[in-house]
Amino acid sequence: MSHTCFVPHHPTETDGQLKAADNTSGVTIMTTSKSNTRWFALTTLAAGLAMIVLDGTIVGIALPTIIADLNLDLSTAQWINALYAVVFAALLMSCGRWGDLVGRRRIFTGGIAVFIAGSVIAALSPNAALLIFARAVQGVGGAMVLPSSLATVNATFRGRDRAIAFGIWGAIMAGVAAIGPLLGAWLTQTWSWPWIFWVNVPIGALVIVAAIAFVDETRSPSESGFDFTGLVLSAAGFGALVFAIIEGPTYGWFSPREDVSVLGLTWKVSNPVSLTAVIGFVALVLIAAFVVTQRRRTKLNQPVIIDLSLLSFPTFRWGNLAAMAVAVGEFALVFILPLYLMSAAGLSIMQAGWALAAMAAGAFVSGGSARFIAQKLGAAKAVLLGLSLEVVAVFATAVVVYQGRSALVVAACLVVYGTGLGIASAQLTSTVLADIPVAQSGQGSATQSTVRQLGSALGTALAGTIVAATLPSAIVNQLERAGAGLGEADRLAEAVTGSVGSLIIQLRSALLGGAPVNPNADPLGVSQLLTHMSEHELVAALETGFGHATAFALVGAGVFLIAGLLGALQIVRISAQRAAGGVSGEGSDSVAPARDASGSKVADNAISDADSSAGDCSRPVELVAAAE
Repeated sequence: MSHTCFVPHHPTETDGQLKAADNTSGVTIMTTSKSNTRWFALTTLAAGLAMIVLDGTIVGIALPTIIADLNLDLSTAQWINALYAVVFAALLMSCGRWGDLVGRRRIFTGGIAVFIAGSVIAALSPNAALLIFARAVQGVGGAMVLPSSLATVNATFRGRDRAIAFGIWGAIMAGVAAIGPLLGAWLTQTWSWPWIFWVNVPIGALVIVAAIAFVDETRSPSESGFDFTGLVLSAAGFGALVFAIIEGPTYGWFSPREDVSVLGLTWKVSNPVSLTAVIGFVALVLIAAFVVTQRRRTKLNQPVIIDLSLLSFPTFRWGNLAAMAVAVGEFALVFILPLYLMSAAGLSIMQAGWALAAMAAGAFVSGGSARFIAQKLGAAKAVLLGLSLEVVAVFATAVVVYQGRSALVVAACLVVYGTGLGIASAQLTSTVLADIPVAQSGQGSATQSTVRQLGSALGTALAGTIVAATLPSAIVNQLERAGAGLGEADRLAEAVTGSVGSLIIQLRSALLGGAPVNPNADPLGVSQLLTHMSEHELVAALETGFGHATAFALVGAGVFLIAGLLGALQIVRISAQRAAGGVSGEGSDSVAPARDASGSKVADNAISDADSSAGDCSRPVELVAAAE
């Protein structure tokens, strides 16, 4: 069975290092001749990965400003986040294997360099196309950094030192995630949005220098080969799927809404089906082909992107469903809430940053206590509790947003959501990998990371698509309630949708600031609407309409979280059957105890000393919990 670099349970060569065998598990470990530099190496690797974690939160809070500055529409704004996640997910496993072959430090420093290059391009981007390309470059860099950094830490530390190392690692990651919205808001408000990318340049340069000085090179020469076919099929298939979801409202789900020109070719509005329908069908075909090739290569013991045979373990299957649901829900919130808070709630970017920091704060605090909750309830029930809190909080936030309540109430709901996120995420990795044999734990943890990255892309696409579908009618309804005539509000509603709410900010500033409207320079018909209502009523109608569309998007995220909750319920049921002694083979709903490569029985969560956490950095709080 093929392995990945996330949890190297195979012989590892380390430049300047000695190798020693751990006879209790068959795992090859290393004792370094530079033991006094290991902690500097840990700090360096954590700083590199912290750049990737920070990027996920810092861009979200600056997105409304980017939209206004570059005059972006909704689908373009979605691509800024979604393409990064798709590229990240597509390359994650292959970059891990690449690091095994050529050296993890080499891939780590190369990934930081690529991420810096993407950041420079993003900071200098004068238009949406270049910014989206820059985000794709950052995704390549992130996919190189994540597996190489975690595998290096995993290879460098063992026993008690590894637990301490992941404790430090987790604290750094969780702290970075918590300050991300505030740092992004401060940089954007104090200077401008390009500084959220410029900040990566000096940090990245220092990380590269420190990595060369302190991080030993590690590799696994026993690993060989790449699954190029799987890489192409997965990237193309999931990229096409995200394209269909994002562009469906623009180009039409089934019937064409407008001509579409791509690379000199035009898809006519007179065609019987829309371009997005065709691309969606192609996406499903490519994904099906990806599944078939992965199964075939697994049977032939060839390298794969995802080892689908692991889905025969019910806890792995249901746990990954829950993990994807968590990612979809979280990134739907991260995408839509900054837009709502600044457009509809009227907050400044700094105030919006504080509101979103409430979610990270809740996750940080609960992540630290997740171990005690798991000890009392069991890991599976802890996941169930966390997801239940997330579901309640998301639907509560939807109600609060729909009713136009204070941003403080929204922040309170986000604290509850973050609390659930911290509890669930901290236990998901160990729960998902509980029944996976030790020899396959690296593949299992890497698969979970890939699933979560795909979930983050789908979450962004989902939220944006629901807003695009519901915002025009929501605004029209509110304007007509305020007195607008039938059809008079359409132009303004479409303009607000196209601006992703930034037009509301402009109108609020102008109308409530006393600026007169010139009827001869009023393409949106604002002056006509003001004959039926006051400036305050007009702005309030736009804010309420945007709030309603945001609430619908949150409900969509909540539906996915309910699916994850159902997955967690299945895990609890399986755990109860195991505790009652009802054990059967893999592939059934009662799972036999996992066995290592020699067939010997291993204990639940047998991925020793935080190996399970080493396989997944997509949730910083999991690293905290793993160390505890």
